[in-house]
Amino acid sequence: MALAEADDAAADVVIVGSGINSLVAAALLARPGRRVLILERNDRFGGCIRTDEVTRPGFKHDVLSGFYPLFVASPGYRQLADALASHRLVFRNTDVPTGVLLPDGRATVLSSDRQANVDRMERISPGDGKRYGESLARFAETTPLVFGMLGGEPWRWNTVKLLAKVGMSHGPHCLAAFFGDAVGNCRQWLTTTFDSDLNRALLAPWILHAGLSPEAALSGMMVKLIAFTLEAVGMPIVEGGSGRIVDAFIDIIRDAGGDAIANADVAEVIVAKGSAEGVRTSDGRTFMAKDAVICNMTPTQLYGRLVPDKELPQAVVREAARYRYGRADMQIHLALDRAVNWPDADLARTAMIHVTPGLDGVSRAVNEAERGLLPAEATVVVAQPTVLDSSRAPAGRHIIWLQLQELPSRVRGDAAGKISVPSDGIWTDDLKNHYADRIVKRLASQLPGLEQSILGRYVVSPADLERLNINLVGGDPYSGDCGIDQFFLWRPLRSTKNHETPIKKLYHIGASTHPGPGLGGGSGFMVAQNLIGRGEPKARGSR
Repeated sequence: MALAEADDAAADVVIVGSGINSLVAAALLARPGRRVLILERNDRFGGCIRTDEVTRPGFKHDVLSGFYPLFVASPGYRQLADALASHRLVFRNTDVPTGVLLPDGRATVLSSDRQANVDRMERISPGDGKRYGESLARFAETTPLVFGMLGGEPWRWNTVKLLAKVGMSHGPHCLAAFFGDAVGNCRQWLTTTFDSDLNRALLAPWILHAGLSPEAALSGMMVKLIAFTLEAVGMPIVEGGSGRIVDAFIDIIRDAGGDAIANADVAEVIVAKGSAEGVRTSDGRTFMAKDAVICNMTPTQLYGRLVPDKELPQAVVREAARYRYGRADMQIHLALDRAVNWPDADLARTAMIHVTPGLDGVSRAVNEAERGLLPAEATVVVAQPTVLDSSRAPAGRHIIWLQLQELPSRVRGDAAGKISVPSDGIWTDDLKNHYADRIVKRLASQLPGLEQSILGRYVVSPADLERLNINLVGGDPYSGDCGIDQFFLWRPLRSTKNHETPIKKLYHIGASTHPGPGLGGGSGFMVAQNLIGRGEPKARGSR
């Protein structure tokens, strides 16, 4: 019997929001017998995971997120892989996860074979491949520390022990050198590793997927981490559409006696004597929680709306009000009557390609966006789901997924001086379609026949993103700026630690929390492990 249908509807754990972190936490917590209930404000589960036929019937587009390298590499997936597979979840992949196309037609790719990547870079520019291979080999030596810090709670003895172990085995100077290197930026690493602008361009745009710019502190380590991960696990997608991973998770949770309820907009965390006792929805329903309430949302929502100020330290209220959001994002989905006509055959079998002027172009577009301008020459992410999974479209047809990550939430002007913007800076349908026209025409100038092959188009503006998911404030796909001052120890706030809150039994997960954005499920995993570590629940029906 589903939890919501049971006579005793009280749950052990109530989870607010149903994104990947919520799903991971719920699935792990339900397995040892806890009664878990997910409450989702929208009419469907999944958060940023949704598959719809938004262009034409039979064309299955992942409207928001779509690729799962972080999840496949995560400890949560290792624990849940068999259960997910038993619910018909299948990942599709390619040995060519990414590539790049420059304006002059030069192109290259990154494969899952390190030596092949080294050889290809060497052919482009002697010395580049050798330096890349050496750099990634050195990074591999630090992965126990990197993954240990990103995969564990920052404020825990385990993290202190990890740092102490490295310091004792390699010396404090080596540990200090690691952190000195870690805070370096992407531009520094790319320009000291590669002489070729093409090799630099292959990896430079990937820093946008970490919510950073090439000049941001920590971006050097993040781009090496991304390259290392792409080589290790590729760019897996879900066969039939990402919606299937949500279905599989919900089935696992319900099979274990938990439940999930849609159209349940949580408006308040019920607090008594400094402890979270449950939640109340905007339509007046109450859901009590014996062990914990877990909220997957931004600190703005959690501390600005769900928990009354009187229950919180003033430092938390003040910091939550100042929480900073990052650049905005746009998605363009195209249904095509044929495969994309790439100038390089390797690109035709690549999962995700960046069409960009290169490192300087990425920096310029980011700078324009941060000044409120529509970039004159944006970095265009071109993902090809049907290259990995032909079931996403009718036979012989294709889809592509375009992402623009260098956009302002409020638009002050156009760097190219060609698109008129509303005086209030709000993203309108006219504005998003004019900008989408610019992007498609630019791609068509390099991909012959693209415009003629388009059967349908669907554009999601920054304003649309926030309407689809309340956590994507201003169209920020990462639920908060990922600058070093708002990351690791300080994500989301300086006055909170780990995923705990000032309220007992209330936990905070999601992209706004450590270890940050991405479809890895890391924060949900950490909170679930913490709760499981406190002991197994009593058998149902016992008192």
